[in-house]
Amino acid sequence: MSPRSFRYEEDGPVARITLDRPEVLNALTFEVYRELTDTFRALAGRKPVRVAVITGRGRAFCTGGDVKEIIGELLKYDRLRLEAFTRLTCDLIRAMRGLPQPIVASLNGPAAGAGAAIALAADFRVAADTARIAFLFVKVGLSGADMGAAHLLPRLVGLGRATELLMTGEFVEAAEALRIGLYHRVAPPDRLEAETAELAGRLARGPAAGLAATKDALDREVPMSLETALDHEAAVQAALMEGPDFREGFAAFMARRPPRFDGAPE
Repeated sequence: MSPRSFRYEEDGPVARITLDRPEVLNALTFEVYRELTDTFRALAGRKPVRVAVITGRGRAFCTGGDVKEIIGELLKYDRLRLEAFTRLTCDLIRAMRGLPQPIVASLNGPAAGAGAAIALAADFRVAADTARIAFLFVKVGLSGADMGAAHLLPRLVGLGRATELLMTGEFVEAAEALRIGLYHRVAPPDRLEAETAELAGRLARGPAAGLAATKDALDREVPMSLETALDHEAAVQAALMEGPDFREGFAAFMARRPPRFDGAPE
């Protein structure tokens, strides 16, 4: 866990990824894409890590692909190399959605293009009130359906608003993003870190297996019928009832104390 293209730190049960190219508003390079994907995949096997936070350094969260290092290079590619790149970007979203631990995107500033897609793939979005967001892909002549946006965004804001955001590529201010359900919390910039830490801490103290099962179900059940979803949830819930967290949750409830789930910090 020693990436070269961004900062990685662990503070107890919380892993913190900080995009660290502030001079270009944390624009992505090929290396950043690869290392982010590898990091999220590796985190799945790090049991002491119960929550991942991704944020940016400086004035922006992430403004998408670097104009010189990615966009300019793509103009030289043939179809096979272009598709290899688009699959590379989608692999990052797969790694984020496949991570059992919850991910909190802490949006310290604007998120645009691929930066918006990364924020969308997180489980929670806590934003500074300066953190506008835009799915800019149509602005450069591409489809708004990129990096899973056409799948994930309608589930958060509804088909109508998703259509508008993906087809216009316009920025949405933080207050509006909160109102439509795209952001979970909005805070002044000087309160962002505290708000993020509070949410990450709460998740870290939660039941890791139960949270992982919830995240998995939220994705897995999208194409399912209700009957299939009910069967899936019944089987998963029964398995969790055999585990230590269910017993601890019951004991804590009866004793009127906070639960101490398996592996959770004090």
